Amino acid sequence: MKARQLWFTKPGEVEIREQLLPPLQPGQILVKSLCSAISAGTEMLVYRGQLPTDIALDASLVALQQQNTYPLQYGYACVGHVEQLGSGVDAAWLNKRVFSFQPHASHFIATAEQLIVLPDDVEAEAAVFLANMETAVNLALDGGPALGERVVVLGQGIVGLLLSCVLSRFPLAQLLAFDEIGKRRNYAEWLGVHHAFDPTSESQITKLKDTLRLPVDLSATPHSGCDLIFEVSGSPEALNLAIELCSYSGRIVIGSWYGNKSTAVQLGGVAHRNRIKFISSQVSSIAPELSGRWDKARRFQQAWQMIRRVKPQALISHRIPIDQAADIYQLLDQAPEQVLQAIFIY
Repeated sequence: MKARQLWFTKPGEVEIREQLLPPLQPGQILVKSLCSAISAGTEMLVYRGQLPTDIALDASLVALQQQNTYPLQYGYACVGHVEQLGSGVDAAWLNKRVFSFQPHASHFIATAEQLIVLPDDVEAEAAVFLANMETAVNLALDGGPALGERVVVLGQGIVGLLLSCVLSRFPLAQLLAFDEIGKRRNYAEWLGVHHAFDPTSESQITKLKDTLRLPVDLSATPHSGCDLIFEVSGSPEALNLAIELCSYSGRIVIGSWYGNKSTAVQLGGVAHRNRIKFISSQVSSIAPELSGRWDKARRFQQAWQMIRRVKPQALISHRIPIDQAADIYQLLDQAPEQVLQAIFIY
């Protein structure tokens, strides 16, 4: 069996390679891909050569434990159906529709532990959002939004939009969002955000600060600012805006992976005086304070439930044969405002 695989060969370049897959070993399963989703924020780090070189792509996923040296495969949102079974695999797996954290490829070999069976009522193109919806659910768990709080989401890429949609189900006083791209701001409001702002507009930020009654000096007064801010823009510079908007003793949840990007973060003024709490959120694990009640199975169950409610396939803007991978990555790099969610079809 030959598989057509997407490889990042060097910064700014991808190619499709035909690789002969080895015969199935006992316990292995061959899956034919139906579709896979591009996770633009992370995959642009790979495409642009902005990955840190001292850690694995993802230490928790078998398919992504290689070091970040080119050429490499990437991707972690693949939906397919089971075509063949190795010896010792339960025959019930045959023809199942499955999700797997696998790089983009027409076929792949996995074990049962690496596959998640799709619920019967979830379409394949909705299921490719499972990884990002799991991230959105994890962010909400780590942030712990409470009744009547003012919440901001910085960044309205797919993770930001899904997070905004999850948060819109909470009884919040205000749910606000920021993104430079107007189309994303429109989608955010369509999904339930009360108002979406352009972070490059000084007048919009000033108006928001006035609404939040944030003073111009370094001290926040009671009931001013936002209680909870999620930073999922992928831009480390956004942390300074988060600090500016945060209330006294507020929380800033950092969900972005910046790769090797860095910036100067202003920790000496408002952040210090106002006792702001910074929370690092990463989906590969469960926060220790939640692990007594939550595990990954429960989190996946909640992610499926949110997929049923949200129907995120409405966010797909591009469906592309994998042969055209170079074109879509170039578009994401040079004109990201034209792409909301791109998926490969096989």
